[in-house]
Amino acid sequence: MFKKLTKIIVNQMDPCKELDPVKSIADQEHFRPFCLLIKKKKSNRIFHRAPYYQRTGFTLDDVLLPGEDGKSTESLHQDSNQFTLTKVRADEVDGGLSISFDPASVELKGGASLFKGFSVKSKKNGISQQYLEALRRERKINMDHSFIQQLQRTDIRLYVVTEILEASEEAVYEESTKADRGFKAKIYATLHAKGTRENNQAIVIPKGCTLAFRTVPLHIRDGAHGVSNFQKMDYFQDEDEDNVVEDRQGYVDDGPSAGKLVEVRTEVRYSCRIFPELSPDRLLIILNTIKAVMTDENLLQELSQKMDEVLEENDGYELKTESPDLKELFSTLQQSPRHHLLQLAEGITYVLDALQELTEDQLLLLLESLERKIVSQQLNLVENLLKHDLEYVMRPFPVNARLLSFQHEEDQMLTIALVELSGVQLLQEKGSAIPRDEPFEAVAALFVALYALILLSGSK
Repeated sequence: MFKKLTKIIVNQMDPCKELDPVKSIADQEHFRPFCLLIKKKKSNRIFHRAPYYQRTGFTLDDVLLPGEDGKSTESLHQDSNQFTLTKVRADEVDGGLSISFDPASVELKGGASLFKGFSVKSKKNGISQQYLEALRRERKINMDHSFIQQLQRTDIRLYVVTEILEASEEAVYEESTKADRGFKAKIYATLHAKGTRENNQAIVIPKGCTLAFRTVPLHIRDGAHGVSNFQKMDYFQDEDEDNVVEDRQGYVDDGPSAGKLVEVRTEVRYSCRIFPELSPDRLLIILNTIKAVMTDENLLQELSQKMDEVLEENDGYELKTESPDLKELFSTLQQSPRHHLLQLAEGITYVLDALQELTEDQLLLLLESLERKIVSQQLNLVENLLKHDLEYVMRPFPVNARLLSFQHEEDQMLTIALVELSGVQLLQEKGSAIPRDEPFEAVAALFVALYALILLSGSK
């Protein structure tokens, strides 16, 4: 719920996309000004175009040598204007929501979720470029610091948080799942009973909570440090993207497509290219692990972190875990040749990234779909949706009635619920669909998840 709220705030308050939303309220303290972050060693996904940042637990002050005056970097933030985001009403039975913003008025709608209400007052805090420059001249990096030494052995890039959007008052965000059809209400209740995740309906946003952040790259060389530019950019990004393009040359999508579908297909096939080469036994081990993490957020985070570390370490990495659900996979990966291990870690990381873009309800609905053996038909439906412009044109479009027809009504309703949670409302009786709030990335993430589950399960 917190991730959904921060995304709404950033989308409405930061049209220039200079801020990144904080995903977890438990981690928000690690995204304050001067906090150090690392960018995960992977290109941005088509379903997540913002950078992937990970907290380090350190601030810039932690890794600098003491200054002459002994002062730390605390209390050097500068306040900016305050902003207020307020929910006004939510009274449409189809899951609609009207929200007013100052100075603009915006209407958001979601076919399967109903936002009950929230009012968030926020303000910006940041570091001046002048102060960072003065800090660069006065204090050097402690090259003996354990964290800095660890970075020297990897290709990990370091970033410093320079600006945040924080809550200036305590706020409560409430959400309820739409259940206007009897079966949909029943399926949600059944699936939540199967999962280990909590189905929270409200979350308290404390005063001072970080909602979004902005970073600049921090360069370190022989104890000296500095930022490339006080703008949100990464001077190494072009180099990475060129390598990705070069790696994909010659990988051509087969068959006609429209819209963004060809781009989504190309990326998912390239990123998951290792899976068709695996034996059925290895596929089953990966599938069972993926199914386990889909019902356990902590497990998903642990697996994601371990796979990132495999990709980042230059000299190999030993996989260890106390989680029974991960041990068989880690044992299999550890026995793989280095080049094979890297491809497996890349493929698993890609799938995990897509799963983290989905809602908790969607993950549970996907598990149920896997049991009902309807994932392939669902993929065909989502593939058809991606042929339409889901990024900018918010208007109804026709959907082949055959794609909405399932052998059992329960399968059909489950699929409609799954798709609507990605922001596309399906009107079965009219044979059409209505995109809500530019849902392309959410639908692309769902396509990736379905595609991966089919590969790993050996479905046709």
